[in-house]
Amino acid sequence: MSIEQQAKKARSLGVFERYLTLWVLICMAVGTALGYVFPDMAAVLDRMQVYNVSIPIGILLFFMIYPIMVQIDFQTVVDAIKAPKPVIITLVVNWAIKPFSMAFLAWFFMRVVWSGIIPFDAGTEYIAGMILLGVAPCTAMVLVWSYLAKGNMGHTLVMVAINSLTMLFLYAPLGTVLLSVAEVPVPFMTIMLSVGFYVGLPLVAGYITRTQLIRSRGIEWYEASFLRYMGKISITALLVTLITLFILQGRVIIDMPLVILLIAVPLFIQTMLIFFIGYGIAKGAKVAYEDAAPTAMIGASNHFEVAIAVAVMLFGLESGAALATVVGVLIEVPVMLMLVRICLATKHWFPAKAVSVVGESS
Repeated sequence: MSIEQQAKKARSLGVFERYLTLWVLICMAVGTALGYVFPDMAAVLDRMQVYNVSIPIGILLFFMIYPIMVQIDFQTVVDAIKAPKPVIITLVVNWAIKPFSMAFLAWFFMRVVWSGIIPFDAGTEYIAGMILLGVAPCTAMVLVWSYLAKGNMGHTLVMVAINSLTMLFLYAPLGTVLLSVAEVPVPFMTIMLSVGFYVGLPLVAGYITRTQLIRSRGIEWYEASFLRYMGKISITALLVTLITLFILQGRVIIDMPLVILLIAVPLFIQTMLIFFIGYGIAKGAKVAYEDAAPTAMIGASNHFEVAIAVAVMLFGLESGAALATVVGVLIEVPVMLMLVRICLATKHWFPAKAVSVVGESS
């Protein structure tokens, strides 16, 4: 698949995502209002679970992640070996730096800076939620951020695929270690099963769907017809999930709006820190701008679908951990749009790449 074709695929997602900040705010407001006015709704939703797994959230999360997986051309992972520098930078930032910086910032703010404001037990759950975000790099929305920043969509797709695969092996052990350090006892197998269900199952389903449909109907039909509405399905599931989560957190948000701000501060600092670390390393390594922009933004963004899923499974729908992951969704869209503008404004810092990139006239 050429970069121009990948760009068109990202552009097909863009109309809906262009106003995603507005949709997110509306869904948050609707969910909060419903949860506050009809508190029994939260109790009903909370009872719809099997072995601590919420049935409605599980279904919604599958429809968030599956449309992402069917868009990944896994052959691009093999092709990335030909230019490994940005891939190596991304993996180092995502797995050797980001989880630990998030764990430190979460601990520092909840145990030191906000210690006189946040109760100890509540702070423990907020720390857990932020750690689960920090160990979950890259979401499908990176395709949109990369497109808006005129980045290399081939590299972006490669890293979406690689991070999805890497999470199957690293999310559980890293999450277990960091949550244990934060004094949150979590069984290793619980996280492993969560990642396997919420990432592994959609990944396998997406791979099978892609290979079988392309084999039977052809790549042109697959990209022009089948994938046409996949991005909208994923974002719609995200928005409905947000409404559901904010129904469960409605009374907390209205009664304790300060808590939302206190959680948002370390998450914002973490996003900016990881972005500039990745961007700085890419600049020092003389990576072309078209690869540097998505390299930095992939690390800065979070796979919040998985973080939400694991937080809900481990701590419950109405937990502080789930609230922290939802706050991550709240700040991600406006912050990432700001980082897109920073990338475009600093494009001249990097050497040009001798390929066609997203955003050129076509």
